[in-house]
Amino acid sequence: MIEQLSAIVGKDHVLTGGDLARWGQDWMGQYKSDPIAVVRPATTQEVAEVVKLGNATKTPIVPVSGNTGLAGGASGQGHIMISMERMNRIYDIRKDARIAIVGAGVILADIHSAANAEDLVFPLTFGARGTCLIGGCMATNAGGSNVVRYGNTRDLVLGVEVVLPNGEIADLMSELRKDNSGYNLKHLVIGAEGTLGIITKAVLKLSPKPKAYATAMVAAPSIGKGLQLLNQLQDATGGSVEAFEYMPRAYVERHLEITESAREPFDAPYDVNIMVEVGTTIAAKANPDASGQVPLVAELEEILADLFEDGAILDATVAQNEAQRRAMWERREAAAEVVLVHKPLINHDIAVPLEKVAAFCEAMEKRLPTLDADAKAMIVSHLGDGNVHYSVWGKSQDPEVHDAITEAVEDETLKLGGSFSAEHGIGVSKLRSMARRKDPVSIAAMKAIKAALDPNNIMNPGKVLPE
Repeated sequence: MIEQLSAIVGKDHVLTGGDLARWGQDWMGQYKSDPIAVVRPATTQEVAEVVKLGNATKTPIVPVSGNTGLAGGASGQGHIMISMERMNRIYDIRKDARIAIVGAGVILADIHSAANAEDLVFPLTFGARGTCLIGGCMATNAGGSNVVRYGNTRDLVLGVEVVLPNGEIADLMSELRKDNSGYNLKHLVIGAEGTLGIITKAVLKLSPKPKAYATAMVAAPSIGKGLQLLNQLQDATGGSVEAFEYMPRAYVERHLEITESAREPFDAPYDVNIMVEVGTTIAAKANPDASGQVPLVAELEEILADLFEDGAILDATVAQNEAQRRAMWERREAAAEVVLVHKPLINHDIAVPLEKVAAFCEAMEKRLPTLDADAKAMIVSHLGDGNVHYSVWGKSQDPEVHDAITEAVEDETLKLGGSFSAEHGIGVSKLRSMARRKDPVSIAAMKAIKAALDPNNIMNPGKVLPE
């Protein structure tokens, strides 16, 4: 098999033995991999030939992008691992059409840079943007901090090219905003985590680059009042809120502990800290006035001052320059370092309707001590879209206690009409949750689709669908 793979991609791009160390585990060190080889194709046709070989020999195929996932979606044993990193070409940026055509191996930050050069923006963003690949973002339907304005990855992709489990290449590279010609196969493979095929290329939707941002840290009396703040800001700015991120006091304190350059967001400590960012493409709001003040920043200051007078917020700090803005973003984007380093960590990525985030947090504040008296919740939330990263720093080392905590989180989430998986995907870490909580009819339909497209079950087996 090594010889056959070498004939397809060249022997220098079939890695074995000690060269596999880089792919032997995910970046958290939680999920291990022991592949037969890591194959690094450079073209869609090479991907197709590798998949055909895997299908013919019934050898599992596991695609890997930046290996920055949190659910074990790129782990496995005895498989061919296909690394997409050489498929890193940006084919075109079409300014007038506001699209980008890219290979699946392009680093997200490189797409940002290419769009920026044309005064456009690809708005998908999160802390791992400098290492994650766009193929992985599509495979997991990644979210991030700008979902409140632009949507998830699925909302930002017009078309894809995908290698199916039998090695055939499906050309779904539509550049259309409207196409009602049958089943939307693009949406089927986006978010499928490589279980239905490997995305090799995409048409991405770009947006006008904001000419100015106004960014602030705001202290709210409660999470519920924070949602009211979001609605008031949306009304006052014409729906221009780009990010609305919640960080409780425990998160801020931990960030201060581990980050030497970190500073308190306010002069006094508050329980509910929200980072808000507003963007504008309107020149009149972006160009500094005679005093050097950016009108959008002045507008946000005025809105927040009025809310303070009304008692809707407790405090606010508006960034006056890019350095202050970046400091606010650094606090939020340090979530991985703040949250994920503790052992044991019981990690959850849930979503509830916007008005029920407070109810979820309140319910878990009561339930958690009954399961592990000394456990500590470490929360950070994309409050503008209802996504709560509810991580628990457990005291107990008992796996049954950890599972009970997860069941409690799921109970409260589903009571509120939410989902146990918001943006990290299922991988292997949430298979038990899928079995416990997902509608059985929906699982049966998904299994039927999987069996029809991948009868030999070679594409990333053991992920997404519970046994």
